[in-house]
Amino acid sequence: MPSYQLNVNGKQHNIDVSEKTPVLWVIREHLGLTGTKYGCGIGQCGSCTIHVDGMAVKACTVPVENVAQGQKIKTIEGLSENADHPLQRSWIEAQVPQCGYCQSGQIMQAATLLAAKPSPTHEEIVSHMNGNICRCGTYMRIVKAIKMASEQTK
Repeated sequence: MPSYQLNVNGKQHNIDVSEKTPVLWVIREHLGLTGTKYGCGIGQCGSCTIHVDGMAVKACTVPVENVAQGQKIKTIEGLSENADHPLQRSWIEAQVPQCGYCQSGQIMQAATLLAAKPSPTHEEIVSHMNGNICRCGTYMRIVKAIKMASEQTK
C-alpha cells in the first residue's frame, strides 16, 4: 500500500492507504477529524467541504493521491483554534443549525467566499453557497450568518 504525507491543519501526517481512497475517509478514519461529514459521496451536497490550498473542495470525490503533493488541507477543526472564527461565531448568533449535519461544510464553503470577497452582496452569497445543500432549509439563516461575519471582519 502506498504511503502519503499530508499537511492537514498545519500538521504533517504519514498515511498508508490506496491512492484512490477519498481524502474524506483519510481525514475521518485515519486522522480522527470527524467534523467533516459524509453526505452523498458524489460531491453534490457539500457536507464534506474542506479547503485545499484555500479552495473549497468536496473531500468525498478527491483521491488522496491528488492532495499529497504538498498541498495544505484545512478541515473545520483547523478553521480556528477555539471555534472563534467570525463565521463560527455568527453561525451560533444567527442560530443557523437545525440538525447541524451540513454545517461544517457550509461554514468551510462560506470561508472561501469571505477570504476572496470580505463584503459580499446578498446575491454573491447565494451564488457562492449554491453547491451546498441544507436538508433542513436554513438557507435564510446561512445567508444572514455570512453577512454578519462579513461585518465582523471589517
